[in-house]
Amino acid sequence: MSDVISRNKPVIVIGAGPVGLCLTLALTQAGLPVTLIESMTPENFLDQVPRAGTNHPPTLEMFDRIGLYKKIEPRGLIAPVFHYWERKGPKGPELIAEFDHIHLKDDTPFPYVLQCERIKIVEEAMKMVVEDPLCDLRMGTQFDSFEQTAHGVVASITHQDGAVERIEGRYIVSAEGARSVVRRQLGIEFEGFTYPDRTLNIEVAYDFKKHGYADRNYISDPDEWSNLFHWAGPPARWRVHFPTLPDEDPEELVKMPALQARMQAFLPIGVPFDIHGSNLYTVHQRVAAKFRVGNAILVGDAAHVNSPIGGMGMNSGIHDAFNLADKLIALSRNEADESVLDRYERQRRQIAIQHTQAQTVRNKRILAEKDPAVRRKNQDELRRAASEPELARQFMLRASLLNSIREAEAIL
Repeated sequence: MSDVISRNKPVIVIGAGPVGLCLTLALTQAGLPVTLIESMTPENFLDQVPRAGTNHPPTLEMFDRIGLYKKIEPRGLIAPVFHYWERKGPKGPELIAEFDHIHLKDDTPFPYVLQCERIKIVEEAMKMVVEDPLCDLRMGTQFDSFEQTAHGVVASITHQDGAVERIEGRYIVSAEGARSVVRRQLGIEFEGFTYPDRTLNIEVAYDFKKHGYADRNYISDPDEWSNLFHWAGPPARWRVHFPTLPDEDPEELVKMPALQARMQAFLPIGVPFDIHGSNLYTVHQRVAAKFRVGNAILVGDAAHVNSPIGGMGMNSGIHDAFNLADKLIALSRNEADESVLDRYERQRRQIAIQHTQAQTVRNKRILAEKDPAVRRKNQDELRRAASEPELARQFMLRASLLNSIREAEAIL
């Protein structure tokens, strides 16, 4: 191994979410040492709010590359089909279009989505990291700051007992989320906007399939659009997303009578729903002005955040991680020079802006569109795309993020 990255100069990764863990495993499996810093302790690490978990085909390919897919597949739900619905059709909810990943059978070995929550992915990946001799895992450790030197970086961390330590590395990668300390310290603008409304997530144990729904559903309504997703158990649950008004009281929104009323308005079943939980979150559409400054690099939510409609946030972050890993591996093998990291920034930032951000904004706009003529036009386009095999394939290539991977590779 060259002195570009050596055992004395590990890659320092901040944040042990799915992006940081995947980056760590991709690097260590190629022989590169990693110091992984995570603020949560082993005791509270898995005590996280359920979120994210629609894993698209190219992400499954990446999980398979590091041996993670075989660990999460039994814990998830294979979902090849998804639906678009009109909530207020002439006779009630109306199925507009059905798309099947079978159209991608020649494009990927995984022609389906795996519904597997983020926390399950993190749990299985963490087990692998704990057993990895090339990973120096620091749990319950606060990352404070870093400085760049002529030969790499030095990170300052604080342990649970208050002891401060400085760790030398070749590169530092921020996978620490939207509140990235690295990004803020570098003074990088997080360009974009925040939606004024919040999204309400309700977890329900109920068989929505008996009403014709698929495992993944996007439901348009000019007054209250929604998403409906099926998750593997135990117990099997469904997650329903609704928009809320900016001036609604957050505490009132999550009270059980309000949750029941919203669910009964969505689907009147005559008896109370078995609601397992709920949470509110704010949706941002932002991209960092730069993904790299010297030896400091941003990935995942540290670099870009977006609406969850379409399941592109965690997936695109994992794609960042593998793209960067390949370039750091090439550097370690003297197969590339430092300019390859500028290519990482060009590739992943352009995809974040022109694909992920644009597509997620469009997804929400379609579901919430109020103009009847525009709604009909959108629905006609979806029907046509679903009815013609090649149009369906092209639609699925975009929705599955396979196109985004191919587009990124074409950026020099």
